[in-house]
Amino acid sequence: MLQDLMNICDTSGDGFIQFDEFVVFMEATEQHLRGLFNAIDRDKNGQLDRSELAHALESNGIKVEPHKLQAFFDRLDKNSDGQITFEEWRDFLVFIPQFGDDGLDPGIRAIYSYYLATVNVNPEGDVTLNDDLFESIGFFLAGGAAGVVSRTATAPFDRLKVYLIAQTDVGQTKEAVKTAAVKGEVGQLAKTATRPMRDAIRALWNAGGVRSFFAGNGLNVVKVLPESAIKFGSFEAAKRLFARLEGADDPKHISGGSRFLAGGVGGVVSQLAVYPIDTLKFRMQCEMVPGGPRGNQLIVATARKLWSTGGFYRGLPLGLVGIFPYSAIDLGTFEWMKRSYITARSKTLGIREEDFQMSNFVVLAIGATSGSVGATIVYPINLLRTRLQAQGTAQHPQTYTGMWDVTSRTLKQEGMKGLFKGLTPNLMKVVPAVSISYLVYENSKQLMGLR
Repeated sequence: MLQDLMNICDTSGDGFIQFDEFVVFMEATEQHLRGLFNAIDRDKNGQLDRSELAHALESNGIKVEPHKLQAFFDRLDKNSDGQITFEEWRDFLVFIPQFGDDGLDPGIRAIYSYYLATVNVNPEGDVTLNDDLFESIGFFLAGGAAGVVSRTATAPFDRLKVYLIAQTDVGQTKEAVKTAAVKGEVGQLAKTATRPMRDAIRALWNAGGVRSFFAGNGLNVVKVLPESAIKFGSFEAAKRLFARLEGADDPKHISGGSRFLAGGVGGVVSQLAVYPIDTLKFRMQCEMVPGGPRGNQLIVATARKLWSTGGFYRGLPLGLVGIFPYSAIDLGTFEWMKRSYITARSKTLGIREEDFQMSNFVVLAIGATSGSVGATIVYPINLLRTRLQAQGTAQHPQTYTGMWDVTSRTLKQEGMKGLFKGLTPNLMKVVPAVSISYLVYENSKQLMGLR
């Protein structure tokens, strides 16, 4: 750029820019920029607004995402009054090369390219991260934070769910429920039906008190940090890919089908990355017994046993079968409900969608809905996968030859209800976990300026 400036200004060719040469350059540049400014100023009021800048870009075949257009406009609008004056226009573009390689005066396309080339250099001359790169990293960081906070807050529910799934002896409970139903003892029926959960809570407390309800949470955090980061990051990347395939100028405008597929992709990629940690966590929880090893000692002992049997990826096919529809429903439903709500509220308030901010309560409500629907639909698959992962442990000594074996034996011993064993504590965990996760994710994106 400096060499181009020297070539244009130094008309005498002596290697120096004289004052009169610089004056000539400035006058010519200002005249050129005035012509471009007037051409873009459609209402001829001597100022450019956002719609006029957008029209100029679109007329030249330049598709710019709304938030990037806003960033371009804000860079030109120095006093942030919502209008670009000629002085602001001139001051930003004064050193743009007046002629391109083809010898023609640059138009709005060259001006936008000039902006993109200079936007990552601050006034002190320091180079900052490219916006797209920063956004990609930001999505992963926001996703990781969301996962850690939500999973730690709901660890006791997860512990309770795994304990209930591991228990397969339901004979006494079934007989007690039948007896109470026949006698018409409603109170006793309710008490008997909730006995497995009450017994589970009592057993976990006896095994180690409060710490027992957080057994495996350290592994949970180690697992969920990359898992949640990869899930949300892959989801955003997949949305951008589908936007390009559909020719959409913004990932927000992709079709519903693409939105659900993007959610499924995010879930599968994250599941593949952290599945061994997931298996280790489940088995560690099922190996925890009164008087047995605790903490790091239990983790090491469980990992050694798992390594010797080669079972880190045990149940993976079922896991992938379950995670794709769950993530597709969860992420896809959340995104669809969010976009629908923002669109409706923006129209009601008469403002742009980009200017509308959802309240935290709405984010929590939408997250709870999407998470509970997805978790309920795929719960039987997750139950079977968990039993494959936990087989041969102290709390689940049964072993299986594969997915068909665990499915048939579960149905034979416990019936269809057995496929939904532990669903209640799972929903008690999922509803707040997903809600908190989306709340942290959306607020983290806002904090980092991501859209």
